[in-house]
Amino acid sequence: MFLTIKNRKKIEEKLIFIYGAEKSKKIIMEIEKLLDRYHRISSFPSKGEGFLSEKDVAFITYADNFRLPGERALLTLKKFLKKYFTDTFSLVHLLPFYPYSSDDGFSVIDYRKVNSALGDWDDIKNIGKNFGLVFDAVVNHVSSESHWFKEYLRGNPEYEHYFIKVNQNTDTSCVVRARAHPLFTKFKCKGEEVYLWTTFSADQIDLNYKNEKVLLEIIELLLFYATKNARIIRLDAIGHTWKRIGTSCLNLEEVHKIVQLFRTILDEIFPHVLLLTETNVPYQENIKYLGENNNEAQLIYQFPLPLLVLYTFHTGNATRLAEWAKSLIIYHKGKSYFNLLASHDGIGVRPVKGILTDKEINELVDLVQRRGGFVSYVTTSNNQREAYELNITYYDAIAEPENSDDLNIKKFIAAQSILLSFVGVPGIYVHSLFGTDNYLEGVKNTGQKRTINRKKFEVSVLERELSNERSKSYKVFTAFQELIKKRRKEKAFHPCGDQKILNLITGVFSFIRMSPDGQEKVVVLNNITGRKQELLLPEQEDILLNKKLVDIISGSIVNIEEKITLAPYQIMWLKHIKNKSN
Repeated sequence: MFLTIKNRKKIEEKLIFIYGAEKSKKIIMEIEKLLDRYHRISSFPSKGEGFLSEKDVAFITYADNFRLPGERALLTLKKFLKKYFTDTFSLVHLLPFYPYSSDDGFSVIDYRKVNSALGDWDDIKNIGKNFGLVFDAVVNHVSSESHWFKEYLRGNPEYEHYFIKVNQNTDTSCVVRARAHPLFTKFKCKGEEVYLWTTFSADQIDLNYKNEKVLLEIIELLLFYATKNARIIRLDAIGHTWKRIGTSCLNLEEVHKIVQLFRTILDEIFPHVLLLTETNVPYQENIKYLGENNNEAQLIYQFPLPLLVLYTFHTGNATRLAEWAKSLIIYHKGKSYFNLLASHDGIGVRPVKGILTDKEINELVDLVQRRGGFVSYVTTSNNQREAYELNITYYDAIAEPENSDDLNIKKFIAAQSILLSFVGVPGIYVHSLFGTDNYLEGVKNTGQKRTINRKKFEVSVLERELSNERSKSYKVFTAFQELIKKRRKEKAFHPCGDQKILNLITGVFSFIRMSPDGQEKVVVLNNITGRKQELLLPEQEDILLNKKLVDIISGSIVNIEEKITLAPYQIMWLKHIKNKSN
């Protein structure tokens, strides 16, 4: 038996809340058996790595984003990572690499296998020798082709309650979700018609966490991923996992108890493994997933950031972004934000509700459509259609067709520099790294709007572009590399360091970042316009007592007693000049 008294009590409390006292006694015994077994078989004992630092930057990619004929995709990826990324990225988020039936990997057939078309677990292990790994735990649903679901349809009593059987006439008007298709899907089970809960698609069957066997299956899965060297486990669509008719079925208290259970159990034998919740909801709901006293996830996504940055560069006005950034809670120990501007999904609209007005959101909807993107809609509980997601590559969202390529690249990198300097851990999606254009041919082929941002690269073609100094891919990639390398050297960019928004003029997004011990500071200045901007820095800030600072990016000395001039889309990261008289 392997469970400390303190954690046993925590687990009991959560289980009693979810399942009641009687059931909980049996469940905790099963959890203890799992912990004992995984403690004994684990070949990856706790590394004591602690939390993340300023050196941590994540690269987000599908396993087969880089293709080389005749070679398994994970080996190709390993070679590409080793050749280009060893001194820039510390983490690699491998989007679902399991056997799947739809949704580009998020309809998992077998949680414990690597898709044979990509490689095997040894390939994953080899990538993990040089990078921390981020795995997706797709725990809300499984594929209709999974063993669990096939056994359910066969009438195997072991799987009878693994899924959520409902009356087709059940009132679900309160349910909040990101899809417009029917919530219930009809299947035949033992020759009889049944309706099952399918939040995301008819191929993705929701799991029934009211059945404690499902909970135990998923707990064991997380322990299994930990043995496979996961540094971060992303809990996909976790907010949907508990259903109660008459509610939104999103972010219910039982969901938080489940995440707290996951955290406590992992902390027992894999305390270095961090949890990241994928909860695309307004800020006040999202931060609840960080829990109280560090008892839930260590990381949450900062989902308003992508659309707010896009709005800021579209309007040339940093006010909205600055106001929102001022309102954020800064976490100083063991938890933080995971920031991104683009991902395999589109740009979420719901997280900026209440930050941007409906009119401002509609401006961005129109902008994305003008720039070749698409809009995904959902039907609300009162039968209104509203934009849920904007589908476009981030480069094409930012770039202005009338600008030169060089100016658009400057603009794009200025936007990405906010990601790299803002409080939290930055994650960079593969297509941002190379400034990829909209993949319209792919959308035409699949009929899926999200394909616009999911193009696969032929390695020979991409490497040819990366060796051509005139190509857009080369210019974007090298600019990214330089910024990431500079970021990783600055303790002020630690994800648990402080952040103070300056909001000096509307054309410049400005703030100060501080190391956790307060000893190192960087003034961040982002010209978010295509015009020259001039500003004076406030004298009352400690870092500004020294009248000359060095710009980390250009290496230039800046006299802050005079007006600072920023060229269009110029970035400055200003800090004290070391070992010199000021």
